[in-house]
Amino acid sequence: MSERDDLAERFEEQRGQLRALAYRMLGSPGEAEDAVQDAWLRLSRIDSQQVDNLAGWLRTVVTRICLDLLRSRRSRQEDPTEQQKLDEISATARGTQPEEEAELADSVSNALLVVLNTLNPAERIAFVLHDMFAVPFDQIAPIVERTPVTTKKLASRARQKVQGTPLVPAPALAQHRRIVSAFLSAARAGDLTGILAVLAPDVVRRADPAALSPGAAVEVRGARAVAEGTLVLARRSQLAELALVNGAVGVVVAPGGRLVLAVTFVIENNEIMEYDVIADPTRLGQLDLAVLSLDDGQ
Repeated sequence: MSERDDLAERFEEQRGQLRALAYRMLGSPGEAEDAVQDAWLRLSRIDSQQVDNLAGWLRTVVTRICLDLLRSRRSRQEDPTEQQKLDEISATARGTQPEEEAELADSVSNALLVVLNTLNPAERIAFVLHDMFAVPFDQIAPIVERTPVTTKKLASRARQKVQGTPLVPAPALAQHRRIVSAFLSAARAGDLTGILAVLAPDVVRRADPAALSPGAAVEVRGARAVAEGTLVLARRSQLAELALVNGAVGVVVAPGGRLVLAVTFVIENNEIMEYDVIADPTRLGQLDLAVLSLDDGQ
């Protein structure tokens, strides 16, 4: 085996881990793959014999590539029209994306990607490397050009944003989670009885016009009418995930980590009294979102 073949084999052993790392930093399977490929090109141009820790070297290189991309995103002004076109292309491509890209996209919740997108580049790098890949702060610090102490603070600040702060005690949070989860499961299954089971008789559903079919009512009252209206939107519920929305259990729809819809709930006496479907970009931008972890309220 030639030296280059040996190097390529050693690189392939690291590829899966590098792609997972880059995806969490960038939120895009395609960009993650590009970052990993860029790292291979850089590796192939140096004397690999001088690299004592290949895994560590590759991780650092991929992280620096991702950091540059994240900084570039923040420094340029996105054209909404252009972004909308890109989203449409992405939505079309998702149905035919390679299996490995689909698996990568499924490895992280879209709700988490939405929250990660709210972090500044240094926070995201510090959080992903330390909290998700257990990299020590003294190894992260040179990458983000901070001291280890400051890097630890970056990760801590990011962690607080990701986890959020529930506005209700843990037992109430757990109960609200069960109710919203039952509502979402019933909506996905087209189960009218299941939806009715968690709605108050005089429940109110409000929705931004952008979330509705043409001519649909912005406000609907009464359990039967609300439940039947929920079934009309059942297709979107397939992409929905639980999240902490403004400190309470809610739902987000965020394909590829781009938030397009959120649902907030008012729950009293173990019933949904109100829910609000938010699709207006301005309102979406004002939401405080966090990840509802598996052990929240358990």
